[in-house]
Amino acid sequence: MRPLAAPATYDDIRRLPSEVWGEVIAGQVLVSPSPKPRHGRTLRSMGRYIGGPFDDDHGHGGPGGWWIVVEVDVRLSPHDIVRPDLSGWRRERLDDAPWDDLPVDVVPDWICEILSPHNAAHDRVTKRRLYAAHGVPHYWLVDPATHTLEALRLVDGLWVETGSWGDGDVARVEPFEAIELDVGRLFVPQAPPSEPS
Repeated sequence: MRPLAAPATYDDIRRLPSEVWGEVIAGQVLVSPSPKPRHGRTLRSMGRYIGGPFDDDHGHGGPGGWWIVVEVDVRLSPHDIVRPDLSGWRRERLDDAPWDDLPVDVVPDWICEILSPHNAAHDRVTKRRLYAAHGVPHYWLVDPATHTLEALRLVDGLWVETGSWGDGDVARVEPFEAIELDVGRLFVPQAPPSEPS
């Protein structure tokens, strides 16, 4: 009989090759392929449109009050370490920005995952449950393939959908309802339909 392997921790992620993207969920190391350019473009847009007004130390007219960070390791528990596409913390909950210390050990106030064909089910099911279990108040799912944004709020341990938006929609989306978000600007424009010959 073989002994059971110990549950994985952050040290197991740090031992992965630098080009491998890894997380630990329920004590198991999960690796993912590198994101595609469409994912990266959407991530950049999200960082600009949310980070610009809310993580603004230079007085550019936004409401401020948040730390918005792209792809940082967050330890929800010793055996649950994730790397969301975007994470946000209200500044009153996190004394200083998580610039140097990894993983961040404070549960984010907002997480946004950008869906890809290889991770959509994982983000919609596994991470959705995990984020609820650890008390993440707001969870966004952004789908570059369908040009949609779904927003969820945690209420009594369960997710409640606060809305779903697509191309052409301008919305005020929790927890960033202080600004209007032009949802279509988050995505690579879709090619116009070709005309019949």
